[in-house]
Amino acid sequence: MENRIEEISVPDETIKTWQEIVDIIAEIAKVPACLIMRLKEPCLDVFVSSKRPGNPYKPGEKDIFEGSGLYCETVIKTGKKLLVPNALEDDNWRNNPDIKKDMISYLGFPISFPDGKIFGTICILDSKRNEYSVLIEKLILKFRDLIQNDLALIWMNQILGENNRKLTDYLMELQSFKGMVAVCSNCKSIRDDKGEWKPIEYYFLRHPKADFTHCICPDCMLKLYPEIEKNNKDREN
Repeated sequence: MENRIEEISVPDETIKTWQEIVDIIAEIAKVPACLIMRLKEPCLDVFVSSKRPGNPYKPGEKDIFEGSGLYCETVIKTGKKLLVPNALEDDNWRNNPDIKKDMISYLGFPISFPDGKIFGTICILDSKRNEYSVLIEKLILKFRDLIQNDLALIWMNQILGENNRKLTDYLMELQSFKGMVAVCSNCKSIRDDKGEWKPIEYYFLRHPKADFTHCICPDCMLKLYPEIEKNNKDREN
């Protein structure tokens, strides 16, 4: 679908709700960091970050997405859950950038738009080994669904807004057609809004911005097509 939102604008009230979500998850999971990450190519941004002590991630921080080696890069590219209990014990993750922030365990899920494209991720990170329980996974997924519902509403509102704009443009175009001025194809005289035919110079002086469309005035109709004009009069009688 071509109506995908590239520069989605999330309302402040929605961001406030998402902040409550990450704070609740971090509190229940007892981890320093719960994040909503946003893919805004070429970067991956920290969009919302929990306010728990020890959280090294600040909203607005960003990294180049492609080839970053971040946990979230893998989640976005695969579109699947990623669980890393301890990156220091995993050859695939021991050199990832989050270790520099002492975040050695990770659990993350993709967040999608209604058309299936990826908005970003929701994830939790810890400074110690953490397997994360099934209950915590279910909690994150429930909140992830709420976030995706919010995105669906924003997405649809933006699409409807765009369609309404197009409809307005269309109506204005129709209105402009209504305002077109008839010009006789033969003598170039102008028909005004009272139905009277005037020399073109007369009309230009009074309506310099008018749009014009071709027609034919009664005098030229009689001169050029007398048989049509005669038939028209016969029908009127």
